[in-house]
Amino acid sequence: MRSFLKTLLLGSTLTLAMFGPAQAQTKVVIGHFGDPLPYKALIADGSLEKATGWKIEWRQFASGAEVNAAMASGGIQISEIGSSPLSAGLSSGLPYQMISAGKVIDSSEALVVRNGSGIDKPADLKGKRIAVPIGSTAHYSLMGALQMNRMTEKDIVLLGMSPPEIAAAWAQNAIDAAFVWVPVQAKLRENGKVMYTAGDVAKAAGFHTFNAWVANTKFAAENRDGVVKFLRAMFEINADFHKNKAAWNADSPKVKAVAANVGVTPAAVVPMLDGTIYPDADLTLSANWMGGGAAKTIKGTAEFLKGAGRINKTADDYSPFVNSEFARAAAGK
Repeated sequence: MRSFLKTLLLGSTLTLAMFGPAQAQTKVVIGHFGDPLPYKALIADGSLEKATGWKIEWRQFASGAEVNAAMASGGIQISEIGSSPLSAGLSSGLPYQMISAGKVIDSSEALVVRNGSGIDKPADLKGKRIAVPIGSTAHYSLMGALQMNRMTEKDIVLLGMSPPEIAAAWAQNAIDAAFVWVPVQAKLRENGKVMYTAGDVAKAAGFHTFNAWVANTKFAAENRDGVVKFLRAMFEINADFHKNKAAWNADSPKVKAVAANVGVTPAAVVPMLDGTIYPDADLTLSANWMGGGAAKTIKGTAEFLKGAGRINKTADDYSPFVNSEFARAAAGK
């Protein structure tokens, strides 16, 4: 017996010497919104955890303002965030940096006017009850739409609501219009019509909006390998969507996975994925985005928000907060 125990202990010692003690997985809390995006297909089967080696907890937020609060408290390490709250967060000195473009917003966010509200043309918006998630990209686009028609927020009854609150108020005829994203936007269109998309406002008035991936600066520096693998997975799924768009249909396992994550039917997901550009590695690293354009857009957004009284100060230059290192490594460049 003594000889057996000695052999067992010797074997254990050799195993530890060869492989070392088991290392616990790094737990990472990642923020996201409830809209359907290609990368949501990576969540259901755990493939993103396999790619990064992280134990991921996904936390859903109703707006970018909530993301900023969570980043300020240290509750999340990585998150999606819209360009408007991103500009506000960086202007206030929050400890994160933009590591990649997440999506370029077009018709996925829109101003929908309710049937029977008396809004037939843009001038009819004056005095109407218009809901929007305050501080969001949709809010920024709404301000642009008003400016296009020589109006400001003072000319309407602005109601700050989360997307679920907007859906509830719409059902009760408590609001006349709302600027919001899918899937709630799709529900509103059942009893309303689109007056402006975010893309319309961007083209007509220069109010460009996008979603970025941001990471806590300290976390990103300490977990570089995982961040690079995270972005590589994002680039690959986005490229797959654009290159094989016909295959992303209601019968597709990927679309079904997105639908299950968002809580809508696969058939509803397909049109919701349209109206948005999901950047692959090449687009992300282009001059329009991580190559300099993102910092300029953030600065322009911040200056407008300050002029509108939404933030108190802006930075002279936002390029130090746009770190392309991780995206370049993910792209193999």
